[in-house]
Amino acid sequence: MRWDHLGEDGPAALFGTDTVVTRTFDTPEFRGITFHEVRARSIVNRVPGASRMPFDWTVNPYRGCTHACVYCFARRTHSYLDLDTGHGFDSQIVVKTNAPELLRRELASARWRGEHIAMGTNVDCYQRAEGRYRLMPGILTALRDCANPFSILTKGTLILRDLDLLRSAAAVTEVGVAVSVGFTDEELWRTVEPGTPAPERRLDVVRTLSQHGIGVGVLMAPVIPFLGDSPAQLRDTVRAIAAAGATSVTPLTLHLRPGAREWFMTWLQRHHPRLVRSYEGLYADGAYAPKWYQRRITGQVHELAAEYGIGPSRPGAARRLPPAGQPAPEHAHPSEDGVQLTLI
Repeated sequence: MRWDHLGEDGPAALFGTDTVVTRTFDTPEFRGITFHEVRARSIVNRVPGASRMPFDWTVNPYRGCTHACVYCFARRTHSYLDLDTGHGFDSQIVVKTNAPELLRRELASARWRGEHIAMGTNVDCYQRAEGRYRLMPGILTALRDCANPFSILTKGTLILRDLDLLRSAAAVTEVGVAVSVGFTDEELWRTVEPGTPAPERRLDVVRTLSQHGIGVGVLMAPVIPFLGDSPAQLRDTVRAIAAAGATSVTPLTLHLRPGAREWFMTWLQRHHPRLVRSYEGLYADGAYAPKWYQRRITGQVHELAAEYGIGPSRPGAARRLPPAGQPAPEHAHPSEDGVQLTLI
């Protein structure tokens, strides 16, 4: 391990914190990754444009993500730190080491009204770094002790480590869990989401949580045009989601914001050059695929979901769960509102 301590005249000022400790580890899972440990000044963040989202507040203990999903919309946020939005986003990880204690303090503030907090909506709170830094147990404990409702969206299997905490929190407040699985095509997964657990392992998370009384929805995201959207691929994915015991499935088509768009198009040119012109046409009007395409995918997935006995839902839809050992109540599926969410 190598580390450097940097004061206010260096990157600390850039990160907006008092201190930055930069570390690298020689273990295989962290080789080539640099961690910038900071003490954040705030941790509960208001969502810009919250009226368009199913949540108003978020907690993000990390910035940057080793999942390395080539389409990740959060890539642009690294530019705010003067860091590279491509490989730098995948390998320069900001760790808010004081997140649990800071959250506990902010939840205790007289100004806090106990509103729902969403996690995993920017970068994954259960990415590989969490295995070393273990911030989520303290965060979940603070939320549980304050009976504050929350939801988690993840591609990580590490959430199973905190199963007991999730159950104890769900006994006192509303807890929502959603797992992101956009496709089950292994070849596509290896190239477009190289740092994530395999789709089948993520579905094992759904299966395990469900077996322990925690209802889990699946965010089927992103559905990738021309690569993961054939009728057969959609059917295979929905069938697997249903078999894992998901309570709901919510399809989201790929969107390409600035920062992510450039990185994704570079990847596309390298792996699927014949599709570049098709993407330029499909996304000619901006970050989102045309509404006709979104509606087509949503309709197909919801038809398949109905066929396999699961329903649509918004990611992170929360419900109160019973204490350990008691049966879970029936879960009502919220109806589709037709909105293209932007979590992934």
